[in-house]
Amino acid sequence: MALSPGDRAPDFDLADAAGGHVRLSDLRGQRVLLYAYPAAMTPGCTKQACDFRDSLAVFTGSGLTVIGISPDKPEKLAKFTERDDLPFTLLSDPDKAVLTAYGAFGEKKLYGKVVTGVIRSTFVIAADGTIEHAFYNVKATGHVAKLIRDLALEESA
Repeated sequence: MALSPGDRAPDFDLADAAGGHVRLSDLRGQRVLLYAYPAAMTPGCTKQACDFRDSLAVFTGSGLTVIGISPDKPEKLAKFTERDDLPFTLLSDPDKAVLTAYGAFGEKKLYGKVVTGVIRSTFVIAADGTIEHAFYNVKATGHVAKLIRDLALEESA
């Protein structure tokens, strides 16, 4: 089920790449940019993560905490973080429960075929825990630049 602006963001408590846990409820009072991607260390996901890394100052300067989420195990996320010098939190959702709650796991088209998997998505969660923006079926390449434009962050950062 897709989320819409004004919906309550589903809470979560997930392991991160550093061996800790992150709860969305602990981030109340902050704006969070949560992006869902299919698999760490694949070409598209690496490009997207590096784009977030390279534009992180724009997001943090606009008061957004960037967090990535995928079904990968924390050990793989740790390698991804180290290999690509990713300065933001990556969360592990191996049973895909959180991805499903956000509408970021389900049927999608891949090379013309219908498959079940992670739907590349980005969510802006307001400080009060509601969805400000929900972007589904985003592209790995160019998404970060489009997000900066769509959220009008360039002027404020």
